[in-house]
Amino acid sequence: MHISVKSDDEMRKLGYNLARVLEKGDIVYLRGVLGAGKTTLVRGISRGLGFNGRVNSPSFTLLNIYPATIEIYHFDLYRLGNCDLNDLGWEEYLEGDGISLIEWPEAGAGQFPREAMFIDIKLCDDDYERERVVEICAQGEKYQHKLEELKAFVDTGY
Repeated sequence: MHISVKSDDEMRKLGYNLARVLEKGDIVYLRGVLGAGKTTLVRGISRGLGFNGRVNSPSFTLLNIYPATIEIYHFDLYRLGNCDLNDLGWEEYLEGDGISLIEWPEAGAGQFPREAMFIDIKLCDDDYERERVVEICAQGEKYQHKLEELKAFVDTGY
């Protein structure tokens, strides 16, 4: 699924709609260059799940937890590079009752579950308007169904 997103408001709206298909135990991997809009998308997801507090990238803390209708675990692994994540206790969150949103999942390549939703955000070249292309794909039957649900929201204009 490819979506053209022309502003931060549209990115938050996409996140809000994504929240409508997420459930306890879901995992979403967020990939893109610095400033692509990963945290902006997380803000939309958080609002969609009823969290109205401040959402910041947990670059220095690795994890922010947002108390919403379903607890949100917002990971940012940018500063880790490629490393062994076993000592961090991340599996407690991924196997918990919340939704895990993981920025820079490449740092834990091969250590995270394969079944998940994958979101790649790409900035358009020579664009001063912040237009981005968001590619969403799913691994696993559960996530394929979620992707179809999300497509229905997007196709009807959100």
